[in-house]
Amino acid sequence: MDSLFKNEKIIFDLPQATIEYFPEFFNLEKSNQIFETLQNEIPWQQDDITVYGKKYAQPRLTALYGNEGKPYSYSNIVMQPHKWNTILTYLKEEIETVCTDKFTTVLLNLYRNGKDSNGWHADNEKELGRNPTIASLSFGASRAFHLQHNSDKNLKQKIILDHGSLLIMSGETQHYWKHQIPKIAKEIGPRINLTFRIIRIIL
Repeated sequence: MDSLFKNEKIIFDLPQATIEYFPEFFNLEKSNQIFETLQNEIPWQQDDITVYGKKYAQPRLTALYGNEGKPYSYSNIVMQPHKWNTILTYLKEEIETVCTDKFTTVLLNLYRNGKDSNGWHADNEKELGRNPTIASLSFGASRAFHLQHNSDKNLKQKIILDHGSLLIMSGETQHYWKHQIPKIAKEIGPRINLTFRIIRIIL
């Protein structure tokens, strides 16, 4: 596959956070191809999550790919990774051209419509180690990505994650900030999000 992307980068000036955004990491044609491949070829699943002792169907579909023997856990879910395939290996290598990290794992989310969401959280699971780098690719419908500082609720940031964009969070971000993809009322199409990360501790 040819590398077709632009390196225009936006750096957000937020305290105790390192956040970079590439609004057109892949061009429109390439993004359309990637979206169609991921939608049709990934074995999407819907897990139950436990919130305050009650189980709910997760409001999105997920899949995990990565290096053998490196599971990932969150919200009392332990996911075992599928082996890297061609498209995900390609995406990983493209991200690593602008990021010094070598990722071991990717968590994929399929937001089927505006009702699918991801509540306030930080990517601070113990398997990720201290100061993890999270590289997030988005394809399909644009969604708002909200950030809020943990101790100063007036510190907020909203980023529209567009088709073919890349967001990289690193440094202390996960210690001091949480983020979400909220539900929206209007009708929109599906969105696929891939969050590349490094699993440093095996469960």
